[in-house]
Amino acid sequence: MKVTDVMTKSPKVVNPEDPIRQALKLMKEGRFRRLPVVREGKLVGIISDRDLRQAMNTPVLVHERKQDDYVLDNVKVGMCMSSRLHTLSPEDSLEKAARVMKENKVGGCPVVDRGELVGIITESDLLEYLVRSMEAGRLL
Repeated sequence: MKVTDVMTKSPKVVNPEDPIRQALKLMKEGRFRRLPVVREGKLVGIISDRDLRQAMNTPVLVHERKQDDYVLDNVKVGMCMSSRLHTLSPEDSLEKAARVMKENKVGGCPVVDRGELVGIITESDLLEYLVRSMEAGRLL
């Protein structure tokens, strides 16, 4: 199996100039823990729920607290995203994807083909594949 078989294709993205409120909104709506950050079609970073918690200086993400409105509206995604990326190709094996995530202690990797973001693969995608394979009797 390859990354392309289990990745989320055409993932939701944010721009580095977007306020972190936009990233938080997309994460909550889609129940995502990370979003690729794209500028002019080019992948420039990734922002996670952990990055947002650090920006908000809180262990729990909420966006109903009045005192957080300034931060949510004025801190930009580019200020708190990670630009250190661990990308994969759609043709990479699932074993490689799992190894890259484990070795780099990340929960997901953007998938890039010829310089263009085409998807994202996460721990959840790998676990879902494992469960489906076990149910189908392909794994013992």
